[in-house]
Amino acid sequence: MKNILSTWRTDLSAGVVVFLVALPLCLGIALASGAPLFSGIVAGVIGGIVVGFISNSAIGVSGPAAGLASIVMAAIAELGGEKGGFELLLTSILIAGVIQIILGIARLGFIANYVPTSVIKGMLAAIGIIIILKQIPHGLGYDKDPEGDLGLSQPDGHNTFSEIWYSIESPTVSAICITIISLVLLIVWERKFIQNTFLKQVPVQLLVVLIGILLTYMYIGTSWELIEEHRVNVGTKGKEFSSLFTSPNFNGFKSFEVWKYGFIIAIVASIETLLSVEASEKLDPKNRQTNSNLELIAQGIGNSASALIGGLPVTQVVVRTSANVNSGGLNKTSTIFHGILIAIAVLSIPTFLNFIPYAALAAILFIVGYKLAKPKLFIEMYKSGWDEFIPFIITIFTIVFTDLLIGISVGLVIAFLWKIVFKKTQKS
Repeated sequence: MKNILSTWRTDLSAGVVVFLVALPLCLGIALASGAPLFSGIVAGVIGGIVVGFISNSAIGVSGPAAGLASIVMAAIAELGGEKGGFELLLTSILIAGVIQIILGIARLGFIANYVPTSVIKGMLAAIGIIIILKQIPHGLGYDKDPEGDLGLSQPDGHNTFSEIWYSIESPTVSAICITIISLVLLIVWERKFIQNTFLKQVPVQLLVVLIGILLTYMYIGTSWELIEEHRVNVGTKGKEFSSLFTSPNFNGFKSFEVWKYGFIIAIVASIETLLSVEASEKLDPKNRQTNSNLELIAQGIGNSASALIGGLPVTQVVVRTSANVNSGGLNKTSTIFHGILIAIAVLSIPTFLNFIPYAALAAILFIVGYKLAKPKLFIEMYKSGWDEFIPFIITIFTIVFTDLLIGISVGLVIAFLWKIVFKKTQKS
């Protein structure tokens, strides 16, 4: 408690930044999943507040994960389409939550301890590269692919690289101006002549978003106006508050398919969470350890709670965790506060939020991505030797060109085989 109270100022500031990053991700992941937009918001609030309170991860941030989007979309389609399928999906998420609680009680959180450091660092660098690649179109004002889609292949049939090409062909000048202004501000704010003054107390990311909103208002009625496609959409316009929540269809307990997806979501969400826990420990400036068994229990309770009120499945997420660390978050106060902010903002100022341009958020995420994939990291891994560098670089390549779980799996296999080859070479 003493540690939390001593860092509350920086934690609250970091919580604001995580909120700004998490809000469009929650909405984008829901859109990419074929689920109601508000389900992403529910998952973000639950991940921040419920999981944040129970977990003992000091800096880890939980919420809806892009890695589960394809599973959720497939489940909704197989279980009965948009409405009925989503209600049955919620039953699957409830089942997944209970399974995760059982896994935590059974003390199976040790699995991630066997993932080599080179693979974890490769995962972090790959996520950084993916963030940058995925934000280039948003930074250029081409917002066809939803925020939060981190896979190579996109729901519209395009991919990460073709989307960049389309954005170069069809840029939006006003969005580019916001991106450039935002990036300049973010970079300048880290310089000594700013950090040595009272201005260092001002969360620059919040300032970037406010300037983005101001410019968006100023563009209205001009040829530079940013239409809704280029701005955040919280999905609550014209809807009754009670209609935003959905309950599980408990008849789904009789369905084999519902149980099947419950197990799939539990396993994938648990693996992603445990890998994120390992990654967050590498990012933590205080090198604190997380009780992975308690983390599984926290995620299980979070998923159960999310399912009961119409939310997507949650995991601990590297993107939000890294944004938290990069913004000075030192304790779970920032995680909980970001969840509270999502709830308050969506319910009280949705119209204001709808004027946040994706371009301003892209600039913030460019910096997050760069800090995860700094050139310095590649140099350090190269100097560590081939037994570290080869799994590291292959993990990056595979994640960027496939997805997170495939990339991690390939990285593990390569790390294991390379260790054997490396040891044999050294003996001979």
